[in-house]
Amino acid sequence: MSETTYSIGEGPATRVSLSLPEGTAEAIRARVGKREFSAFIAAAVERELRGQVLDEYLADYESRVGPASEQARQRARQVFDEVFVEEDQWPAAS
Repeated sequence: MSETTYSIGEGPATRVSLSLPEGTAEAIRARVGKREFSAFIAAAVERELRGQVLDEYLADYESRVGPASEQARQRARQVFDEVFVEEDQWPAAS
Protein backbone atom coordinates (compact mmCIF):
# COMPACT_ATOMS: atom_id res chain seq x y z
CA MET A 1 0.00 0.00 0.00
CA SER A 2 1.51 3.34 -1.03
CA GLU A 3 1.19 6.48 1.03
CA THR A 4 0.02 9.55 -0.92
CA THR A 5 2.19 12.66 -0.67
CA TYR A 6 0.41 15.97 -1.05
CA SER A 7 1.97 19.28 -1.97
CA ILE A 8 1.24 22.40 0.03
CA GLY A 9 -2.40 23.39 -0.46
CA GLU A 10 -3.47 19.94 -1.72
CA GLY A 11 -5.25 16.95 -0.23
CA PRO A 12 -8.31 16.50 1.89
CA ALA A 13 -8.98 18.81 4.79
CA THR A 14 -7.74 17.65 8.14
CA ARG A 15 -8.79 18.96 11.52
CA VAL A 16 -6.05 20.47 13.67
CA SER A 17 -6.07 22.31 16.95
CA LEU A 18 -4.83 25.89 16.81
CA SER A 19 -4.26 28.36 19.61
CA LEU A 20 -4.29 32.07 18.83
CA PRO A 21 -4.42 35.15 21.01
CA GLU A 22 -8.08 36.12 21.42
CA GLY A 23 -7.49 39.53 19.86
CA THR A 24 -6.03 37.90 16.74
CA ALA A 25 -8.92 35.45 16.47
CA GLU A 26 -11.46 38.26 16.88
CA ALA A 27 -9.71 40.36 14.22
CA ILE A 28 -9.87 37.44 11.79
CA ARG A 29 -13.57 36.81 12.53
CA ALA A 30 -14.31 40.52 12.08
CA ARG A 31 -12.51 40.56 8.74
CA VAL A 32 -13.73 37.30 7.18
CA GLY A 33 -16.53 35.98 9.36
CA LYS A 34 -16.77 32.74 11.28
CA ARG A 35 -17.43 30.56 8.20
CA GLU A 36 -14.24 31.65 6.39
CA PHE A 37 -11.95 31.51 9.44
CA SER A 38 -10.27 28.22 8.48
CA ALA A 39 -9.78 29.30 4.85
CA PHE A 40 -8.14 32.52 6.03
CA ILE A 41 -5.75 30.62 8.32
CA ALA A 42 -4.94 28.08 5.56
CA ALA A 43 -4.14 30.86 3.08
CA ALA A 44 -1.94 32.66 5.61
CA VAL A 45 -0.02 29.48 6.42
CA GLU A 46 0.45 28.69 2.72
CA ARG A 47 1.85 32.20 2.11
CA GLU A 48 4.26 31.73 5.01
CA LEU A 49 5.39 28.35 3.70
CA ARG A 50 5.90 29.78 0.21
CA GLY A 51 8.05 32.53 1.70
CA GLN A 52 10.11 30.02 3.67
CA VAL A 53 10.66 27.83 0.60
CA LEU A 54 11.84 30.85 -1.38
CA ASP A 55 14.09 32.00 1.47
CA GLU A 56 15.66 28.52 1.56
CA TYR A 57 16.22 28.64 -2.21
CA LEU A 58 17.80 32.10 -2.02
CA ALA A 59 20.05 31.04 0.87
CA ASP A 60 21.20 28.02 -1.11
CA TYR A 61 21.78 30.17 -4.21
CA GLU A 62 23.78 32.73 -2.22
CA SER A 63 25.89 30.02 -0.57
CA ARG A 64 26.85 28.76 -4.03
CA VAL A 65 27.11 32.01 -6.01
CA GLY A 66 27.36 34.87 -3.51
CA PRO A 67 25.03 37.60 -2.31
CA ALA A 68 22.11 38.60 -4.51
CA SER A 69 21.16 42.24 -4.85
CA GLU A 70 17.86 43.44 -3.42
CA GLN A 71 16.60 43.89 -6.97
CA ALA A 72 17.50 40.28 -7.79
CA ARG A 73 15.79 39.04 -4.61
CA GLN A 74 12.61 40.94 -5.49
CA ARG A 75 12.68 39.59 -9.03
CA ALA A 76 13.17 36.05 -7.67
CA ARG A 77 10.07 36.47 -5.50
CA GLN A 78 8.08 37.72 -8.48
CA VAL A 79 9.20 34.84 -10.72
CA PHE A 80 8.62 32.31 -7.94
CA ASP A 81 5.05 33.55 -7.47
CA GLU A 82 4.36 33.58 -11.21
CA VAL A 83 5.65 30.05 -11.73
CA PHE A 84 3.58 28.54 -8.95
CA VAL A 85 0.45 30.46 -9.97
CA GLU A 86 0.85 29.26 -13.57
CA GLU A 87 1.56 25.68 -12.52
CA ASP A 88 -1.13 25.78 -9.82
CA GLN A 89 1.13 23.78 -7.58
CA TRP A 90 3.64 24.00 -4.77
CA PRO A 91 6.84 22.14 -4.15
CA ALA A 92 6.22 18.86 -2.32
CA ALA A 93 6.45 19.13 1.44
CA SER A 94 9.71 17.69 2.67
